[in-house]
Amino acid sequence: FFPLQSQLSQALNGLSDRAKEAKEFLVQLRNMVQQIQENSVEFEACLVAQCDALIDALNRRKAQLLSRVNKEHEHKLKVVRDQISHCTVKLRQTTGLMEYCLEVIKENDPSGFLQISDALIRRVHLTEDQWGKGTLTPRMTTDFDLNLDNAPLLQSIHQLDFVQMKVSSPVPAPPILQLEECCTHNNSATLSWKQPPLSTVQVEGYILELDDGNGGQFREVYVGKETMCTVDGLHFNSTYSARVKAFNKTGVSPYSKTLVLQTSEDTQSEEQTLPFPVPLERSQLRRMSPFSSTLNLQPSFPGRSYFELRSSAHQLSLHSSLQSLNSAVAWFSFDPASAHADIIFSNDNLTVTCNSYDDRVVLGKTGFSKGLHYWELSIDRYDNHPDPAFGVARIDVLKDAMLGKDDKAWAMYVDNNRSWFMHNNSHTNRTEGGITKGATVGVLLDLTRRTLTFSINEDQQGPVAFENLEGLFFPAVSLNRNVQVHALTVLSGAPQRHTLRLSLL
Repeated sequence: FFPLQSQLSQALNGLSDRAKEAKEFLVQLRNMVQQIQENSVEFEACLVAQCDALIDALNRRKAQLLSRVNKEHEHKLKVVRDQISHCTVKLRQTTGLMEYCLEVIKENDPSGFLQISDALIRRVHLTEDQWGKGTLTPRMTTDFDLNLDNAPLLQSIHQLDFVQMKVSSPVPAPPILQLEECCTHNNSATLSWKQPPLSTVQVEGYILELDDGNGGQFREVYVGKETMCTVDGLHFNSTYSARVKAFNKTGVSPYSKTLVLQTSEDTQSEEQTLPFPVPLERSQLRRMSPFSSTLNLQPSFPGRSYFELRSSAHQLSLHSSLQSLNSAVAWFSFDPASAHADIIFSNDNLTVTCNSYDDRVVLGKTGFSKGLHYWELSIDRYDNHPDPAFGVARIDVLKDAMLGKDDKAWAMYVDNNRSWFMHNNSHTNRTEGGITKGATVGVLLDLTRRTLTFSINEDQQGPVAFENLEGLFFPAVSLNRNVQVHALTVLSGAPQRHTLRLSLL
């Protein structure tokens, strides 16, 4: 009896070990499910970013090709207009000669007729010869002899596929946030991290993510090799969550523990006079799915994100000015719903042009009624002829006229040499200095002081354009088919101060 009990006990011990291994294996499989889901999100984000880069390259090439089409268009028009002018002059001379000859034929004096008839006959024959072969033939065809060869690109797009990579080394371990080195100053938070001790896996870089301060989705705010990053422009009285992960050629590590940043209560600061802010060095910004507005920034050590701004005798640094601003970096986009039907949108509604030679108005999606707001628009296409206008407008502004023609818009319209301010069709403050392709127009709407100011290529254009502004204003642009612009980032805020508290989850 006892030997059998001992055998059964030993057998149960072996079975128990197998059951324990099975439980551990199930935990491993469940962890794999979680890891697969996280890796899928990361892989999708990377795929979307790569496809967006291809789309951006195609859009840039499209702009170059459109420029060639416009040059061909101008060349054809010049040749035809020159031929019209030449033919008009020659026809006027021929008609005059014919009328003179008819009057001579009516002359009853034979002697007078004989004196001039030979000369007139020679002149008529000479004029007729001038209308010889080719004179009444168009020198230019109406067709555009430009055929776009898109077959290779379409074939490449159809062949676009994944390349299967063999895993050569393990993914990095999760980084460790170093609370003792994390600090805050005004509206900035500096985060520091490191690899776990004894970790031998090679790391190529790190990805720092923050949520939106309202418990929303995380967004990338830094990608690079440094282990420290300063994040500016946080909202007041908000709770942010931060996390970091490492990556190498094999893949991406799990996230670190989450760092919670609690900003202080709002306090009203003393009002200051803020000169026109202009950015000197702008970190690379790109939009990535699945986030609605992801910033992928390539800062210099120690990893400062968002903007670095210049100062001079006449201009304070916007960065230092925003020490007292509840400022946020946001994406500026145009609104197809309220725009004129002739407006053409592209690049996620960040780029606009027009299919009409007449001026058409397009508004931004966001309206402002208080605070400080600054945005920029880059001139992608401009042929030195039209007068695009930039500024702000009410939602019910006229959409089929130049911005500023009615009392619902406040604008600066500009050509390649000079600019004017315009409101209710009143033109003021002619200022030398215009725009070219690649120029940047800045708009500063300060609803605390109720003023509107403009800049071109980071230099203030003229005096303060408009004062005593009050109400709800939308960013606005008017343009025609010879102009294309795209919106850059927006800075907005209201005067406030805060401190920061950190905790780790």
